[in-house]
Amino acid sequence: MKPAAIHEFFRRLAALNPAPKSELNYVNPYTLLVAVVLSAQATDAGVNKATAKLFAHVKTPQQMLELGEAGLKDHIKTIGLFNAKAKNIIALSRLLVERFGGDVPRTRDALQSLPGVGRKTANVVLNVAFGEPTLAVDTHVFRVANRTGIASGKTPEAVEEKLLKVIPAAWMPHAHHWLILHGRYVCKARAPDCPHCPVRDLCGFKDKTGA
Repeated sequence: MKPAAIHEFFRRLAALNPAPKSELNYVNPYTLLVAVVLSAQATDAGVNKATAKLFAHVKTPQQMLELGEAGLKDHIKTIGLFNAKAKNIIALSRLLVERFGGDVPRTRDALQSLPGVGRKTANVVLNVAFGEPTLAVDTHVFRVANRTGIASGKTPEAVEEKLLKVIPAAWMPHAHHWLILHGRYVCKARAPDCPHCPVRDLCGFKDKTGA
């Protein structure tokens, strides 16, 4: 996709949703970090259901450590891989207290030093909590980038690198959310809703559905 088309792509998505937000519920950077860790291989809706009561009582790493691993498991047992996730969340909470004074760090390297936090999770936290122009390439972003022709790549890292190069700076603060939401609700994996796609004419997908 050419630069002018990429600009128009995001202009249209911005016109429809000027201030997109994460669909994960959170109250501060720490609870966002916990929610994103929990969201791996789980739906945002499922995570929100599990964290509703948890975040009413736990808003800091210190409070999470007081709750303990067993108490955390009781809250998140409906989420896939909850045992491993609970272990990681307790471990990262301890490191936040010991190394960072209980605060969530604002650099990717520091975030990725925490248990259970990979590049994608770090990018989400940097973008959503701190407004950094980062892109977390999940399955939705990966699919939309490749399918539309905005940024083709065989790995999430390759797609991320290309997206950072081709997306105009003006759209970067919210590009992550626009791509995710477009992939989640319009450019779906099995049944893309091409007839109702606002960027259909810009998209390079050869197998568009509908008229």
